[in-house]
Amino acid sequence: MDGDKIRVLLSSEEIREKVRELAGVISRDYEGKDLLLVCILKGAVIFLCDLMRELKIPLEIDFMAVSSYGSSTVSSGIVRIIKDLDTSIENKDVLIVEDIIDSGLTLSYLRENLLSRNPRSLKIVTLLDKPERRKVSIEPDYCGFQIPDEFVVGYGLDFNEKYRNYPDVCVLLEFDS
Repeated sequence: MDGDKIRVLLSSEEIREKVRELAGVISRDYEGKDLLLVCILKGAVIFLCDLMRELKIPLEIDFMAVSSYGSSTVSSGIVRIIKDLDTSIENKDVLIVEDIIDSGLTLSYLRENLLSRNPRSLKIVTLLDKPERRKVSIEPDYCGFQIPDEFVVGYGLDFNEKYRNYPDVCVLLEFDS
């Protein structure tokens, strides 16, 4: 990591403010509903923690781990469920908590998989969205930031498991392999 070069794209303060704003909208939209937040591991964990601390409604959480990247910076398009939900989502209002939507391939697969389990509703919140990279038609219901087509790390996002702990979202400009 010493030879890697990064540039801050979104500061921790900007992120904190946006998460608070998203939580306000989500709290209003889900008032009186049976909300289950489904966090997509590992990248969305920090976003999930910050978001649920700001939500003003009762909720449950569960986790899924999926893979389509491996150690590459580009999605392979082949999605594998590595860890499935521990609870049933039938008749629940489910909100998928995602760190970033890029090609949309993984999220599209995940959405179809979860819809087949008969939730009452299924929506998506993402911190980051790269619409110009989209290969399938999928849009978040709640979006923090639209970002340019650059490879980002920090705030839970990684490259080969590095950088997740950075408080800002940063563009990875150069890296040692």
